[in-house]
Amino acid sequence: MRTRTWAPYALIAPTLVLMAVFLVYPIASVGWFSLRQHTVTQPWKNGFIGFENFRRMLFEDQLFWQSLVFSAKWVAVEVGLQLVLGLVLALIVNETFVGRAVARALVFSPWAVSGVLTTGIWILLYNPSTGIFQQLAQWGIGDPGTSVLGDPATVFPATVVTELWRGVPFFAILLLADLQTIPNDLYEAASVDGAGRWRRFVSVTLPHLRDAIVLSTLLRAVWEFNNVDLIYTLTGGGPANQTTTLPLYVARKAVDSHDFGYGSALTTAGFVILLFFSILYLRLSKFGSRA
Repeated sequence: MRTRTWAPYALIAPTLVLMAVFLVYPIASVGWFSLRQHTVTQPWKNGFIGFENFRRMLFEDQLFWQSLVFSAKWVAVEVGLQLVLGLVLALIVNETFVGRAVARALVFSPWAVSGVLTTGIWILLYNPSTGIFQQLAQWGIGDPGTSVLGDPATVFPATVVTELWRGVPFFAILLLADLQTIPNDLYEAASVDGAGRWRRFVSVTLPHLRDAIVLSTLLRAVWEFNNVDLIYTLTGGGPANQTTTLPLYVARKAVDSHDFGYGSALTTAGFVILLFFSILYLRLSKFGSRA
């Protein structure tokens, strides 16, 4: 009886140890550093300062609030557009037509490209001397030498389009996988009842995709909130901090300025925000329920 009681715990013990080492310890370490003054360039000032980093962050650091607002805007726009476009693509490649396999490969291929390589592709496309806008200017559309990444009025849409190219296939892949599990009997029954294409989509397809949509939007929201590589290599957070997200601001403080204490406080704030909204989103969406 004792062997049966302890056997399950012994089997999961290696996983728990790995989780403690690679998950619990880093979180606890960041939490501890957030309560300290820890700057590599000024080690004589290092020490425990309590919640001073958080007070400075909330009441003195305007760039923190600016980056947080931009992060929320970035997540809302990106996830919303990626969901809609990904659903459209999933519905298209789910149909039967000649060349469907090739179409699926083309749709899904951007997801296999890294963020830095994606940036390299789009920097060439946005190049004011040789890119697509220079070509349009030669055709009489727009002005020559247009730099969409250097103009505060166009840098956000240009960055959004770049990330859409990489992010839309994620939704298309996940939603297509769920679309293929919908029984055809449901569509046939709806057709017999007189339901048209739109009605079948609203009454059959969307309810079946509900959990997949909730899960994919939550995962993508977390990933987009933590997006650093693409924005850093594409705009560097500029111009004039117009595209600085909270994680990018953390990278500047912790990596570039070597202020690990304040960087840890910013990281802790981002972690708490993501945790709160993730729990709230799952509760409001009733993820996993069939109600």
